[in-house]
Amino acid sequence: MIIVVQIVLVLAVIIGALALMRGAGNARHQAVRRILLVLFAGVAALSVFFPGLLTRVANLLGIGRGTDLVLYGLIVCFLIFMASSYHRTRQLEARITKLARRIALDEAPRPDAAAGEGRGHD
Repeated sequence: MIIVVQIVLVLAVIIGALALMRGAGNARHQAVRRILLVLFAGVAALSVFFPGLLTRVANLLGIGRGTDLVLYGLIVCFLIFMASSYHRTRQLEARITKLARRIALDEAPRPDAAAGEGRGHD
């Protein structure tokens, strides 16, 4: 029974890592993200098959249990995700504002064309 749970957890980690690797970004950012995700997937798979190892690592870091170490890691990852999402949202807002200004300028009537139309009707 335990081996089935372990296999399911490892597959979930692999599928999650593959899904996250498909995101957009420049080549350097994607390379770093992919390396970190492969490293994370490896550590996650090891912790599923050898939970005592995770507890020993936690004890070496002064943390009581391996599950607490995982929780702390998840909190850090969540904060990094929130910070990067905020940064990406700010960039998108700036690009949308720039695009809206460009469209407004492109669609605005030209002053010389509007003045010429007014004279022709007199």
